[in-house]
Amino acid sequence: MAPKGHFHRPCVILPSGFWFRRCFHPKRTFTAALVCALYFFFTQVGLSQRSPTWIIAGRNQVNPKGVLNLGLLNANSAVPTRSNVVYITLKSKRLKPSNIRGTVRPKLRRKARRTTHPHWNIQDGTGAEGPVSSIRIYSRSPPPWLSARDVGTMRALAGAKVLSVQHQPTQEAPWPLLVFEGTRPEDGNAACGLAHGPADSVEVFAFHLDRVLGLNRTLPAVNRKLTFLHDGQPSPVVAWEGPLYPDGVILTWAEYQKSLKQRCWIGNIAPRPESGCSVIHHYEWSRLALFDFLLQIHNRLDPSCCGFKPRQQDGCHQPGRHFECEQRDSIRLANVVHRRDNPHRLVLTVNKGFFDRNEDNLDFMLLEGIKELPEHAVSILRSGRLREKLLQSLFMDQTYWESQGGRLGIDKLIDVVECRAQVLLTYANGHGIRTFHMTE
Repeated sequence: MAPKGHFHRPCVILPSGFWFRRCFHPKRTFTAALVCALYFFFTQVGLSQRSPTWIIAGRNQVNPKGVLNLGLLNANSAVPTRSNVVYITLKSKRLKPSNIRGTVRPKLRRKARRTTHPHWNIQDGTGAEGPVSSIRIYSRSPPPWLSARDVGTMRALAGAKVLSVQHQPTQEAPWPLLVFEGTRPEDGNAACGLAHGPADSVEVFAFHLDRVLGLNRTLPAVNRKLTFLHDGQPSPVVAWEGPLYPDGVILTWAEYQKSLKQRCWIGNIAPRPESGCSVIHHYEWSRLALFDFLLQIHNRLDPSCCGFKPRQQDGCHQPGRHFECEQRDSIRLANVVHRRDNPHRLVLTVNKGFFDRNEDNLDFMLLEGIKELPEHAVSILRSGRLREKLLQSLFMDQTYWESQGGRLGIDKLIDVVECRAQVLLTYANGHGIRTFHMTE
């Protein structure tokens, strides 16, 4: 019996078998029971859901904020507890190696590409890993009109390292002389070159035109960027041969016309001393006239510009020109060059041509006295394949090709030459000029 004024307080019987007397209010008792029940429920569910099969494969992704997206879960999916969060964090960390591998691969590719582009030498633009040439050949062999020696010289001029530069040019060679690696200037076959200015890029076109037509009288020329000359602009470098200078042929216009009539050295017969012949073979003048007319090079046969109306940009635009042309028989030919070991054969140097001269202002004085033209060259002009061959040949010189504006710019230059070729063929028919086979 409880004392008066007291009431019985319920006790909680614990499973351990001992009594624990705890008195509390009914509301507190209900709250405590609910907390215990929820704790028991979530503990059991959490233990049963630690299996990794509840994560949907392929949908675990980390959003930009670093929170894992569990993907689309069904209604029976359990809510992850703190222990599950630890597991998901570990899974997300396992994705990092794949991300790292993804960033390593581009670096490897960049390193591989870097090996194809060598570091440029400040002095002459030559690669530190060896010679770099802009001459490109995509077939098994170069075009048939280019010899192996031509291609070898072109590669040397375009990519060989420059060892020295002679800054004291002579009157016969007024351009800086470049001495390339592995060559000697005193060697007749050395790969040395004269560095012309950017405005003389026609030298490259002239070389390829000469080879396409089968004349084979010019020296190889390529375009090249040299950091120590012309501010690195693409400029022609023309092969130089020691035996060419300072030998030359001195003839007046009258003497030149007389030698054409004499047909000097035809049949390899030495002319009589009183004939007035020079050492140049008769057929060489035919090659020269055809070549100079197509490019309108006047500085050899017409140095005073008597055969056309000169412009301001022409070097012979001067006050005394008209008087000289009235006495043109006494005008001396210029730049008539030959080799010491082969004096009968011309070497066409300083090929300063013009593409901007109108068809109504062409220099026909270049064709005076010419009665024959080389058959092979004329056949190419008539065949309509001049453009095809020139494109194939000029494409080899990548620096020149790009400096002229690519295919569009090269086509414009060929358009001019093709028009002049038609004029030349018409002139030849009208003046009874015949063609015949000319040997080397």
